[in-house]
Amino acid sequence: MDQVKQLQAFVNSATRGSLSAAAKLAAVTPAVIGRRLDALEMRLGVKLLLRTTRRLSLTFEGQAFLEDCQRILNDLASAEAAVSLGGVRAAGHLKVSAPAGFGRRHVAPQVALFMQANPGVTVRLDLADRLVDLLNEGVDCAVRIGEMPDSSLASSKLGEMRRVVVASPAYLQHHGTPRTPAELAGHNCLALDQQRGWALRQTAGGEVTNQKVSGSFECNDGAVLHTWALAGRGLAWRSIWEVGEDLDSGRLVALLEEYAAPPVGIYAVFPQRRHLPLRVRLFIDQLKTIFGEPEYWGDGRQPAACPGG
Repeated sequence: MDQVKQLQAFVNSATRGSLSAAAKLAAVTPAVIGRRLDALEMRLGVKLLLRTTRRLSLTFEGQAFLEDCQRILNDLASAEAAVSLGGVRAAGHLKVSAPAGFGRRHVAPQVALFMQANPGVTVRLDLADRLVDLLNEGVDCAVRIGEMPDSSLASSKLGEMRRVVVASPAYLQHHGTPRTPAELAGHNCLALDQQRGWALRQTAGGEVTNQKVSGSFECNDGAVLHTWALAGRGLAWRSIWEVGEDLDSGRLVALLEEYAAPPVGIYAVFPQRRHLPLRVRLFIDQLKTIFGEPEYWGDGRQPAACPGG
């Protein structure tokens, strides 16, 4: 129990910005929070927080430790709720945010399933490609793809997402198949407006760099690039969530997979709360169950054979 209180003191101090704010949340004095932090740092043998009279700041080790602590405390709260709530059903209003394209295709169907399983919950789903301010806009849970820089929010990893270079079989039949990133220079690459390049390894297993690409088409809407790739107009660099079904069906072919960058995380992000509402926990658990399976994205397949030369 002491170790859990130490972790809670660390997370609350780091995310709230002061010992007094963490103390108010835990209904104890700042001195108690300070002693718990001292005990935690002594037990770990590392400095987690730099404390002055005016502010707190995370050390490098503290920043890395924070995300793990948030996940551990959230999992513990979920485990306790699963045992103690018994027959209590989720109820109330749930506000969810997600990127427009991803949310339309993957989050909206999960919202519909969640509402079927939890008829006492009403949901508002906001789809937007801007970075939503969860606290000021009253958002209970946001789905985000990529790094999580805002430590004032809690997050739970739902799964992983990777991007692949794709082309239609017809395009490859007429123009040949690039075998290395350098060969992209000889192909019509469909790029986002003002896009600097595609994140690829220059050698198999090497470091990821931005591969400069060019072509006759540009658009600031990724869905249009997807459509153009299906029509055989060039190569595109798209996320598996968007093209997975096309790869499975053979409408598109994945290229340069041995040069692909590592996958990025898909996260559920939510405000720091001592007790996360049951409706939020259940929705996050559902997303984690679905999005955590590579097969859901069509990403458990073997690389397709590449037609053309």
